[in-house]
Amino acid sequence: MSALHIKLLRDLVRLWPQALAIAFVLAAGAATLILGIGAYQSLSETRAAYYDRNRFADVFADLTRAPKIVEDEIARIPGVASVETRIAKIALLDLPTVPEPASAMFVSIPEFQDQKLNLLYMRSGRLPLPADENEVVVSEPFAKANKFDIGSTFDAILNGRKRTLRVVGTALSPEFIYSLGPYGLIPDDKRYGIVWMREKALAAAYDLTGAFSSVHLKLTSAAAAPEAIQQLDGILARYGGLGAHGRRDQTSHAFLDAELQQLKAMSRILPPVFLLVAAFLVNMTLSRLILLEREQIGLLKALGYGGAAVGWHYLQFALAIAVVGIAIGIGAGTWLGFGMTRLYADFYHFPFLVFRTDPAIYVIAAGVTLAAAAVGALRAVRDVVALPPAVAMSPPAPAVYRRLLPQAFYAIVNIPQSLIMVTRHLLRWPIRTVSSVLGIALAVSVLVGSMWAFGSTEFMIDVTYNRAERANATINFGHERTMSAYFDTFALPGVLTAEPYRSVPVRIYHGPVERRIAISGKPPQGDLSRVLGPGLMPVQLPESGIALSDALARILKAKVGDLVEVELLERDRRRAVLPVTGVIEGYLGLNAYMSLPALNRLMREGATISGVNLLYDTARQDELFRRLKTTPVANFIALQRTTLQNFRQTLQENLLVMITVYVSLGVIIAFGVVYNFARISLSEQGRELASLRVLGFHKSEVSAILLSELAVLTIVAQPLGWVIGYFFAWAMVQGFNSELYRVPLVVERSVYAWASVIVFASALASALVVRQRIDRLDLIEVLKTRE
Repeated sequence: MSALHIKLLRDLVRLWPQALAIAFVLAAGAATLILGIGAYQSLSETRAAYYDRNRFADVFADLTRAPKIVEDEIARIPGVASVETRIAKIALLDLPTVPEPASAMFVSIPEFQDQKLNLLYMRSGRLPLPADENEVVVSEPFAKANKFDIGSTFDAILNGRKRTLRVVGTALSPEFIYSLGPYGLIPDDKRYGIVWMREKALAAAYDLTGAFSSVHLKLTSAAAAPEAIQQLDGILARYGGLGAHGRRDQTSHAFLDAELQQLKAMSRILPPVFLLVAAFLVNMTLSRLILLEREQIGLLKALGYGGAAVGWHYLQFALAIAVVGIAIGIGAGTWLGFGMTRLYADFYHFPFLVFRTDPAIYVIAAGVTLAAAAVGALRAVRDVVALPPAVAMSPPAPAVYRRLLPQAFYAIVNIPQSLIMVTRHLLRWPIRTVSSVLGIALAVSVLVGSMWAFGSTEFMIDVTYNRAERANATINFGHERTMSAYFDTFALPGVLTAEPYRSVPVRIYHGPVERRIAISGKPPQGDLSRVLGPGLMPVQLPESGIALSDALARILKAKVGDLVEVELLERDRRRAVLPVTGVIEGYLGLNAYMSLPALNRLMREGATISGVNLLYDTARQDELFRRLKTTPVANFIALQRTTLQNFRQTLQENLLVMITVYVSLGVIIAFGVVYNFARISLSEQGRELASLRVLGFHKSEVSAILLSELAVLTIVAQPLGWVIGYFFAWAMVQGFNSELYRVPLVVERSVYAWASVIVFASALASALVVRQRIDRLDLIEVLKTRE
């Protein structure tokens, strides 16, 4: 072992608190990288394996009714590898343990042969017997939420007729990984589930014997999905086809895909931020360490060590710290990544979990961490290489201090001498002061960039559930009804007011861009379900034209006054050209709105509705729920307050865990930055502080000088940290946005306040450590002359 290696070990032992603090910061960057990419890859692999093993379909289509013989015609579409037809209907449930009305998607499974596509993954029990029309398999989350065991029974209203069904098995399906009911934001497993029945039993209930209402296709690897979708649409048009679509528009796949994109965005934004801070910290520490070791550097060069050898020695110092950080980061990142993947897998109900430990992730994490440390050390090492031995062995020139203000000013204002000393020291080394402020500001920014999501989520909830959707419940009839159904709802117990609505599936075109959406028809002056314009103010829908959500308008590149083409996916499947009369605000999905009379005119129909929004007296809700459970015309009833409560609970369980992880890493960075600054300042000023002690200053007075300097830098860094943190939050919002939902950028004042509180707490903890070291200063040792 060479002398430089021995010196390296001694330096690491001597400076272990500072080295460990830097290592933790580097570890935070490496852990975030492994956590984000590892969780993303694991979930992607799990989804791919699940889709492949259970033959998840590529194309999906719903229709009114088609004879089974059409299946052969569909199978002849070029590129189709497999076809499965079935019956799929939403129906109301009467669950004994749930006071509110519940619903389920009833899906048929073949009578005798095995499923071809979207195979069930049986979790318990067995499939229904073909001879028994009351046996069903239910989705496992629905069974768990309602405590269903094998043999449990519940009532369902199938096509207006009440049936008692018996659970004989629980299962999962790749088609319903994210089992979302109509108008829902997140799954409500207690009030919405999937029920599989034998085809004969379900067909008899809905008068679809020998027919189907849903079809799925599996394409060959060489097939083009758009051409297959177009041909399938052409076949199903005469059977009430509602427009075929690929996986992109399949609800479960789309939500899971959006979640994966969020994970990907976080893995791209947060690790670079953490590693940037770490590189800066390495640079700050190493630069000052080299300045303190000028004499040793000069001595080494005088003894024959070349500039490259000495420079490599200090680079090794930085890389050794990075290696420790990589080891900690790999351990923490693997543990956190597995935990987060498990959290996602439980939430999305995967039957198995493929936790991918790709060596490439660890190689990348180690590489970028070493690179961050090397980049941070580069400037300091360059100074070492260029430092001549004679200059290095000479003591640095004493600092030149100038009076900032006239002496009379100090006499009048009576500024404390300690404050003057702090100010002069900070101004004497402006670059050092600015770099310290920037380092602490980055610590603040990391915390702001980790905690902003809470305010944005609350704002999104307020806009969606308080300003736009103000109804207590939404009843969906399943089929279009005349306006008399709307008037009938006033006879329900406790109903205070009601508003009708209509939903029509369409494809909307503007130039080469198209999307599959639903146009919502609302009363022009509706108050229970409002459309919000600029500034989130309610707007009245015009008597003609179509209003687009801002996200849809951006995708279509359409603005007010432009003409868009709409292809109806119901009835005669006409195409119509409509003027864009408004762009409205909204954060969920791609939406288009028309006034209800205008939408009915577009459909060339009279007063027709799809459902009703209700405002009811909560004191009579039990009576209302009992009546709704027996309403034959409804197939789904959404309860906004229940949905919101479920949404908040899920946020607490999932988002809070993720944010806690990132905030913890942010706290580590904040403490690492502040602690390193305090320790380096003590090393640099130890001689001056000891001199003050010898001159008669008390320990507290000496400590106050250094700690005041730390306090000034911490205070000055706060506004800059808030600004940089806001930019980080903006970058994450851009990465989070998808076609399913947009995240508003709302950084509440409390986020800035908490970020500052955490940094001040870190500064206080660092100050207490430094204060102890000041009290234990060896006055004789530090006052030894350097000459």
